[in-house]
Amino acid sequence: MKGRGKYLVAAACLVVCTVMLMPLAMSILASVKPTEEAAASPPTYFPHGLSFDSYARLWSYQEGLPVYLANSLGTALLAIVLALLLTVPAAYALARFPIPGKEVIFVVLLLALIIPYQALLTPMFLMFAKIGLTNSLVGLAILHTAIQLPFSLYVLRNSFSAIPRELEEAAIMDGSSSWEALRWVFIPSAVPAIVTTALFAFITSWNEFLGALVMMSRSSTFTLPLILATSRTETSLGGTDWGMLQAGVTISIIPCVLVYFLLQRYYVSGLMSGAIK
Repeated sequence: MKGRGKYLVAAACLVVCTVMLMPLAMSILASVKPTEEAAASPPTYFPHGLSFDSYARLWSYQEGLPVYLANSLGTALLAIVLALLLTVPAAYALARFPIPGKEVIFVVLLLALIIPYQALLTPMFLMFAKIGLTNSLVGLAILHTAIQLPFSLYVLRNSFSAIPRELEEAAIMDGSSSWEALRWVFIPSAVPAIVTTALFAFITSWNEFLGALVMMSRSSTFTLPLILATSRTETSLGGTDWGMLQAGVTISIIPCVLVYFLLQRYYVSGLMSGAIK
């Protein structure tokens, strides 16, 4: 019976993986179809010939694909930096300092998780418009940081709380200040949680669409998700260039997959250490 159970679990996992990977495989196959075949109705599942014309058209679309990739990458990296700069000290303080009512403060900060960020877009847009942060990658990175802050604080605070107090006490006895203990004890011990936070911040910023749609109006500041949505309607024939769209989808997936596989071992342990106090 145990042997049968293992086979059933393996079969169920195989079915789930197939269902999850099929859309990705279909996007990749559609991106290498000739233009006529990509627009054919009914669609073909496998290309009858390989063509990279869709990638060539995407490369030179409007401002050019490198501009939009640079915008997305710059925004994501800035969001990571801002998220870590804000949440690492805050999580350290909430985990170690004797702050009155810190549990209540922590819960209040986490309440932002239940508020849809879409509800904040209008006031944030009005505020950013007054201070000149619309059509700015810095403004968009600030928005993405605000989306990521509660989750990052949750993971890092619980990770810092799990670090043995003996390590902190030994550092203080050696003459370290609180900042030095954070730098030399807590941050090295919480690398998996920090990497997990950075990974989530990157994926959130890279894939975010609605905030970019609200904040950006100049094509030179568009991120990759925004230009893909634009390419769906702005074609020479007035219809959707499915080949170019699927080429953009394929390219947008690659950085997320690479980052995840490169940091996978940190991600799993960091998520567990941050989820369990």
